[in-house]
Amino acid sequence: MKVLVDTRWIAPHGIGRFAAEVINRLPEYEPLPNGPSKLGFVDPLWLSYTISRLRPQVYFSPGFNPPLRCAAPFIFTIHDLIHIDVAEECNMTKKLYYRSIVRPAIKQAFRILTVSNYSKQRIISWANVSEEKVIVVGNGVSSGFITDGPRQDRDKPYLLFVGNSKPHKNLERLLAAYARSGISDDVELVLCAPNEPRIHDWINKNGLQGKVFITGILSGSDLACYYRGAVGLLFPSLYEGFGLPVLEAMACGTVVLSSAVTAIPEVTGDAALFIEPSDVDSIADGMKRLAADDELRNDLRRRGLERADMFSWDRTAEVIWQVILQAAASR
Repeated sequence: MKVLVDTRWIAPHGIGRFAAEVINRLPEYEPLPNGPSKLGFVDPLWLSYTISRLRPQVYFSPGFNPPLRCAAPFIFTIHDLIHIDVAEECNMTKKLYYRSIVRPAIKQAFRILTVSNYSKQRIISWANVSEEKVIVVGNGVSSGFITDGPRQDRDKPYLLFVGNSKPHKNLERLLAAYARSGISDDVELVLCAPNEPRIHDWINKNGLQGKVFITGILSGSDLACYYRGAVGLLFPSLYEGFGLPVLEAMACGTVVLSSAVTAIPEVTGDAALFIEPSDVDSIADGMKRLAADDELRNDLRRRGLERADMFSWDRTAEVIWQVILQAAASR
């Protein structure tokens, strides 16, 4: 069976990790040739031409870029609708792309894959499609995210943030909460984030010079090392389609402080200390409690390890492969 797969999504970020873990587990596939940027208006036309030329039985994308038209059954993946749901991260180009490319493709596709029930319901509501059209496949834990292994050792205990500076990640409010918490002299804040000027502006604004360390973007064993060494992971997001760092941290035995909005509770279950992400005092109080309460951390660690065991890339890939087989049979 000829399954054409868009391997261009493989990269050191959330969708990129999903792409790598799933594609590497497919029993057979043919990689899509290199082409234009996968996030532009040229790409859907190029995809349509390339698929018609290569004539696969099924086309699958681990990302949200569909062809404009497709003779073969096709499956693509919408991890979330952040691009249009979060006003600060939306613009006319994104609105036009989702309205003119993504929404019509949802109607044409054999199935849409997504990673949480929250995202499924948003897609169904936004695109006005049936429950059966959207399949929740979840995410898994990569093999390196385990309790055994090296731990990052720093001069002070540290709390860890893994993400970027986009508005939905809530980093600006997190830094304000860290300053307000009063723990910055004893507990460092480590940001596994891009070393961007606006992050430094937020650090300076809150008088946190010398108390926050930015690693840059990490992945694989380096990221796992930082998870294991941390007092806890801080995940105060305002919106997530899944929240992969939460799962990775729990698999490493690291306790989690997080918001309980959008898809995040589907990942954490009862294995996180919850805060109100729009309330700086709530985040600050959560930090203080996480840093000071050994009994709480021990309980959350146990719950987190149990929770992480419920997620598997093998299971995710198997669900996707079964959908691919169904698509091939539909011809």
